Amino acid sequence: MAMQPSNGTALVTGASTGIGAIYAERLARRGYDLVLVARNRERLEQLAQRLSEQSGRSVEVLVADLNDKADLARVEQLLRSDARISLLVNNAGVGATAPLLDSDVERMTRMIELNVTALTRLTYAAVPGFVARQGGTIINIASIVGIAPELLNGVYGGTKAFVLAFSQSLQHELADKQVRIQAVLPGAIATDFWEGAGTPVAHLPGEIVMQAQDLVDAALAGLDQGESITLPSLPEIADWQAYQTARQHLLPNLSRQLPAQRYRLADRAR
Repeated sequence: MAMQPSNGTALVTGASTGIGAIYAERLARRGYDLVLVARNRERLEQLAQRLSEQSGRSVEVLVADLNDKADLARVEQLLRSDARISLLVNNAGVGATAPLLDSDVERMTRMIELNVTALTRLTYAAVPGFVARQGGTIINIASIVGIAPELLNGVYGGTKAFVLAFSQSLQHELADKQVRIQAVLPGAIATDFWEGAGTPVAHLPGEIVMQAQDLVDAALAGLDQGESITLPSLPEIADWQAYQTARQHLLPNLSRQLPAQRYRLADRAR
């Protein structure tokens, strides 16, 4: 097999199955060497062997539970120290579909630790090196519930709203430092995610469920097109642009010296 020049190394979390495994396959095709991170050693090693044989790329396995502080620290250290890494895919995450009052708070806390804390720490570990090397890409897998939290469990929606806001802040902060940040907002995707979240994917209406391969291919197409926010299901990008325009319109008036007139009128009426 003729080897194309390496684009560097991509570290993919949650890489053993589903979206993460497909990202790994697509990135190997694009000329990236890989570091695959997940808890399941057997699945990781099987995937690594297959991708190495198919693509000829170097594929390393790092078995880690990102809810474990020591394991998370090992992945952070690799991101800080390995100058080969040029792309981070923050894909690992869990979800929930039950209402808040039916949810276990300890499970919700673990969700926050994985979806928010681990993603944040890995990003903090990667960014300084990317800035120093004047190049790098971070892909954060968020969700449509980041802008529509009423659709599923509120804590899950809150974690994904954080991922979106964090990504937008980094896009602003790193705009002149040759570091790209993309947030991907999937809808319902046909993966094992739904079993863990409490609602099997077979129980969802088929017309709202996208195949994982289609999601990843659309997300990478969005990255190629220079998108900072990618919503693979949204037919008209103008709808997202209108949403963003409305948000920007609010900004000049979100912090002012006096309360809005409607509140002062209410006070005088007492």
